[in-house]
Amino acid sequence: MAQEKTSLLFVKGAAILGVAGLVSKLLGAVYRIPYQNIAGDIGLYVYMQVYPLYTTLLILATAGFPIAISKIVSERTAIGDVQGARRSFRVASIALLILGLFFFLLLFGGAPYIADFMGDDHLTTPLRAVAWSLPLLPMVAILRGYFQGHQNMMPTGVSQVMEQLIRVVFILLAAYWAMYIHEDAYLAGTGAVFAAFPGGVAAVLVLLWYWRRDKKNNPALYADTPADEGDATSENNPTWSNRQVLASLLRYALPICIGALVLPLIPLVDSITVINMLQWSGMEEHLAKVMKGAFDRSQPLIQFGTFFATSLSLALVPAISEAAAQRQHQLIATRSEIAIRLTFLLGLPASVGLALLAEPVNVMLYGDSNGTQAIAVQSLTIAFATLSIASAGILQGLGRVMRPARNLLIGVVVKLVFNLLLVPFWGITGAALSTVLAYFVAMGLNVLGVKKYTGAKISWRQTALRPFLSVLVMAVVVLVVEWGGYALLGGVIKSERLFHTLVGLIAVGAGALVYLLALLKTGGLTRGDILYLPKGKRISAFLTRLRLLPPSKDHVENA
Repeated sequence: MAQEKTSLLFVKGAAILGVAGLVSKLLGAVYRIPYQNIAGDIGLYVYMQVYPLYTTLLILATAGFPIAISKIVSERTAIGDVQGARRSFRVASIALLILGLFFFLLLFGGAPYIADFMGDDHLTTPLRAVAWSLPLLPMVAILRGYFQGHQNMMPTGVSQVMEQLIRVVFILLAAYWAMYIHEDAYLAGTGAVFAAFPGGVAAVLVLLWYWRRDKKNNPALYADTPADEGDATSENNPTWSNRQVLASLLRYALPICIGALVLPLIPLVDSITVINMLQWSGMEEHLAKVMKGAFDRSQPLIQFGTFFATSLSLALVPAISEAAAQRQHQLIATRSEIAIRLTFLLGLPASVGLALLAEPVNVMLYGDSNGTQAIAVQSLTIAFATLSIASAGILQGLGRVMRPARNLLIGVVVKLVFNLLLVPFWGITGAALSTVLAYFVAMGLNVLGVKKYTGAKISWRQTALRPFLSVLVMAVVVLVVEWGGYALLGGVIKSERLFHTLVGLIAVGAGALVYLLALLKTGGLTRGDILYLPKGKRISAFLTRLRLLPPSKDHVENA
């Protein structure tokens, strides 16, 4: 009974964190579009120059520590060592606050040198603005880890969403104030990166509210002495020393920290190299900044494109872990094969569709066509990034946590090398191509790892050939609809943005419908695949009624 309750708590907690993570990611992708509309490409450039460096330092200061703290707290609580759990919390608090303060001083004091290294001295103020949140956010990580250690995931989930929501609202308000009152894109960028501080304050307040409520409901966990009568240092209730707590904390947190650290390195490479390479090739400074801002337009589009893969990855890790714990090797292979196929089925049309419709989508979202070619090239990242995320989820479920990080780090090296080679000659299109190559390499290494460790037999006819044929049909229809939309609506609609919006939406709708029909007709999407999707049975039954899927064997037998 106790085991079932623990399993239920785990599943519920994973679901809460999964939903909160997806909502946070969605908010994180959405806000950059209205922000660019307010602050322009220069404002977006300022934000994207500073934010990847901040994210890198934040990961160094906090990533892995909530999980490490939760693990230590849950272990000490499980053996009745309540004081040991509290000691772990105190030691982690002091260590992370010192680390956060160190990175604050490093970024605040080193801002002029970092700005100069990035090729723009005006970035000093934005760099210093974002530094203020670094001493605060470790406290968020500590509190989240403590609650997770007591199997209470709600405070983490609510604080994540609230932090992101307050940050996004502050970014948009600050950008509006800076542009419409002061007409200063750098001030807008400064406000946007400073938004991490009020977001962090909101998260701390939410967590402290939960802390106060939990303290009232569970006073034994917060008492000066353990809940049971007995000495805190007895054999039944041993307490760790500070050194033991710190050693255990680092042992758990560092591998996760290193793995998470790789993700912001690709945009950080762009922050360091693109502006410098553009100016080195002879481009005027202001134009280089505008082009970098136009290049950064593709980031939210790629995040949207990989949203499904992120959701699938969150579901894959526990599913693969469960099968691995039960030594069900065939089930691991089957789930891996289906995950790879479904991810590719969605990533490929998203890449090709965005590449074909880059201009109308660009004008629809950002108001002009700057950087359209770079968006078209970088859209190919979606197919490789989705496969990379899904395959990383499979490897993590098998306990191979560091392998995806290593593979992505190799991709970062590829990104750096090709940025240096291509940007001086092809500009931001070269930077876009180097991103595609980076994710292609990381994806390829991950998929090879999946085949090696799961024994999955990936049928390239089923996984790639049929989707390629379906995408080819989709591409023809999209191009015809796009051309027809330009011809029919060109003289009717005067607003360029509304014109491109209508053309883009009609072409996207037609392309999605044709791609689905082509997949069903070629057998690229089977009933078995559909059943793995959310509401799969209902979708399958609906498609069967429309005669887009053949009746199932059970249906035929019952008839």
